[in-house]
Amino acid sequence: MNTDRFTPRLLMTVVAAVLILAALAYLPQYYGESQTKLYAEAIYIAIAALGLNLLTGYSGQVSIGHGAFYGLGAYGTAILMFDHDWNFFATLPVVAVLTFVVGAAVGFPALRLSGMYLALITLGLATLFPDLVTRFVKGTGGTSLVQPRNRPVPPEWAESFASEPDQWWYYITLAIAVVMLVLLWNLVRGRFGRALLAVRDHEAAATTVGIDAARVKVSAFAISALYAGIAGSCSVLITGLANAGRVEVFQQSIFFLVAVVIGGTATVIGPVVGAFVVVFLDDWAGEVIADKPVLSPAIFGIALILLMYVLPDGLVGGSRRAVAVLRRRFGSRAEPIAPPVPT
Repeated sequence: MNTDRFTPRLLMTVVAAVLILAALAYLPQYYGESQTKLYAEAIYIAIAALGLNLLTGYSGQVSIGHGAFYGLGAYGTAILMFDHDWNFFATLPVVAVLTFVVGAAVGFPALRLSGMYLALITLGLATLFPDLVTRFVKGTGGTSLVQPRNRPVPPEWAESFASEPDQWWYYITLAIAVVMLVLLWNLVRGRFGRALLAVRDHEAAATTVGIDAARVKVSAFAISALYAGIAGSCSVLITGLANAGRVEVFQQSIFFLVAVVIGGTATVIGPVVGAFVVVFLDDWAGEVIADKPVLSPAIFGIALILLMYVLPDGLVGGSRRAVAVLRRRFGSRAEPIAPPVPT
């Protein structure tokens, strides 16, 4: 075992992760159903934001259409549970493969595009998806709304800490998020992560050293779509429905992107922090203007603008800058003064 890799910084990271995970695991024991559902929403949005950050932060490709992959995952799980009586867990591999393949199919045409052109293409995908669902999916009441009836119930061995279904669904979502976070952390720290950064920073130079830029970009698109699809599956578990309204798909796409930017691009934990900020900021804005819900998006938008003005590189980036400033300031004071050199 290489003990050199276990640095004090890594140890602090592991301790902080364990403490945060313990706090998240305790939340359903303290809060009621509505608040538990809100935390679960932040968790599955964090899953989608993690995938989008791989594409945007590490690969440099902008997408504002990941709500379509999220919706594809939601409908994949909901239809399999509603029409074919599948178990929720059995739908996850199907959704993962489906969204990965669709993401790769979208990624190939996107190879010739970048920046705002790619963003417009993905926006078109988000706009097209609700029409496709309306055309091919007939759910409750003749609409495209699908509500599965057989969501998992707490097993006997879990009744001591998850006696209510909403608690059990929360813990399932949290466990899936932890697995996806660990997988992404290992992915970006390996050769694939270094290839992503090389292609993002200088594609021509990356190609000259043997990196297949096309394969890297398509893989990033496919993996990010897989993450969005799994997040959509978790949303069905928490909310009990799949809905592909045009507003909902576009709003989710924006939420994912905002979570990445607020938390900090090209960081693993940043999208998770950003997802919680977005969800609870949106909930707070709705409570502040409860009598005039039409003003809630305006309050939400103003709060986001102020936050990004104060922390332009995101919460994680801002915290790192603050720590660096403190280290320089207090570190310089602690340095001993060298004695004068005799002449």
